[in-house]
Amino acid sequence: MSVKQEVLKTLEENRGEFFSGEELAGRIKVSRAAVWKAIKALEAMGYLIHAVPNRGYCLATTNDVLSVEGIRTFLSKEHEGLHIEVKEITGSTNQDAKMAAANGVPHGNVFVANEQTAGRGRRGRNFISMQGSGIYMSIILKPLLTASDAIYMTTAASVAVYRAIKKVTQKETQIKWVNDLYYEGKKVCGILTEAVTDCETGLIDSIILGIGINFNIKLEQIPSDLKETAGALYHGDTHGVNRNQLIAEILYQVLQVCMDSDSREFLKDYRENSMVLGREINILGFNEPKKAIAVGIEDNGGLIVEYEDKKRETIHTGEVSIRLA
Repeated sequence: MSVKQEVLKTLEENRGEFFSGEELAGRIKVSRAAVWKAIKALEAMGYLIHAVPNRGYCLATTNDVLSVEGIRTFLSKEHEGLHIEVKEITGSTNQDAKMAAANGVPHGNVFVANEQTAGRGRRGRNFISMQGSGIYMSIILKPLLTASDAIYMTTAASVAVYRAIKKVTQKETQIKWVNDLYYEGKKVCGILTEAVTDCETGLIDSIILGIGINFNIKLEQIPSDLKETAGALYHGDTHGVNRNQLIAEILYQVLQVCMDSDSREFLKDYRENSMVLGREINILGFNEPKKAIAVGIEDNGGLIVEYEDKKRETIHTGEVSIRLA
């Protein structure tokens, strides 16, 4: 780690606590001048650091600057070598990742942006990406899967993000088949999985896993036409939790859950936290929505539905909505 990264790591792990320049220098084993330069560099990046005579330096608890250094602070040792790219603004992190994958960038690389101008969700829908309020990230994965197994990756990713949110924020989300997460009845996360397959082998060459999370949005910032459906994990005070921390945990969970293709243990979490199982639903994508009841999740992630005539079917693609009484 650089001196800047070491200083940030110490301050991040002890938010709200003061460290003298001498103490930081002793911890990192560098000069006080090197610490001072690192503090100035972090301030230039936007970090709010309180400097008080006779007390030292303290990272403000409200700080939420996205940065490579900030994400690395919370990464596990096994993932410290991941390539991370953070942009202030980009068109789409999925497009950034797809271009990188086409150029041979390896498994595990992640692309993060503070704002997207051309983000999109499933079926080409626009995905609103407000500056400084969300997590917009895409990960390049290289699983040994066939194209028919792609839905497995989507369901696994949903559980990975669910687990990350729960661990970092202690908030319980629900999963709407196949890949949306809801909190307090409103959508807070969308996941877009795009696969690149090898035509000769039928295997997936790479998967671009795009994750968009409404992290901290004040209620008045939500567009009026989305107020009934869109939510956020926080609406002001995040109680010291920041986006770098959640991104690092998402990376850990995704690389653990999604790459373990021999295990289906994650489906227990998927089923237990499903918001559609046992509910009356509409299956969309037809001239008229098909009415059914969601009765189960297959081991490959397919949704088992029962129609009004009691016939059952497993659907692997498409979209459902919950029927209101």
